[in-house]
Amino acid sequence: MQPPPSPFQNVPPPPSLRVVVADDNPVVRAGLTALLSGREDIAVVAEAADGREAYEAAHAHRPDVVLLDVRMPGVDGISALPYLVGIAPVVMLTYSRESEIVQEALRRGAGGYLVHGEFTADQLVSAIRDIKEGRAHFTSTAAGALLAQLRQGQGTGGALPDGLGMANTTSRAQSGISRSPIPPPPTSVENLSQLQPAVAQSSPDRSRFRLSAREAEIMDLIASGMNNQQIAATCFISEKTVKNHINRIFAKLHSTSRSEAAAKWLGTAPGSGRGLG
Repeated sequence: MQPPPSPFQNVPPPPSLRVVVADDNPVVRAGLTALLSGREDIAVVAEAADGREAYEAAHAHRPDVVLLDVRMPGVDGISALPYLVGIAPVVMLTYSRESEIVQEALRRGAGGYLVHGEFTADQLVSAIRDIKEGRAHFTSTAAGALLAQLRQGQGTGGALPDGLGMANTTSRAQSGISRSPIPPPPTSVENLSQLQPAVAQSSPDRSRFRLSAREAEIMDLIASGMNNQQIAATCFISEKTVKNHINRIFAKLHSTSRSEAAAKWLGTAPGSGRGLG
């Protein structure tokens, strides 16, 4: 006599978490696809090399999560972001760690921001699963940028960042990202292809200033409007150390004031050839 069939027999496996990977580097795309496809509950349904391809893939496959790079040729990630978030949750997965880009990504609807080199493979997988459920994830650099914005709002009586659902016009004026109006979602992919890359137009080449990593971090906070006390609290250093860093920064940027240094750092100083758009 055969035993009765188990109620667990022929139970279909749980549906896969469907992911679109968008990065202009084919090696990065292949690595992410191999990593994620090795998980039982995750399937990479499409890859994309720029923002336009990401939109086409998301529109066609309706994924659960989109992994999106910031800097890509053609339509970059920041420009494509408001179009993609109407289809699926988006997490930025990038080497771009500038605080103004992190904040702009939040304003445009990103559900998380992960900087390469700051997470393990298991942490990436956990972040993807959580973002599908509406739980945000940030690696240390992105969390620091968000914390700096929160502290700035608390210190000046301003509002919280748009990425947390509220307006902040002060930080918009101070940030180096282009503030051109975001058009409504396109009715076709042809409309998306007309977008100008916001990041490519507005991100100055800062390598010429030869700032150290700490000096660059402090210069980002100066450009965001923080005073010395706020910078010291954010970086866990003394105000005297902040002043020493600022003196070196001013020397390297050939500047005599915070506003002049910020303008050069953000690429908005006269003669820099870059504007806010």
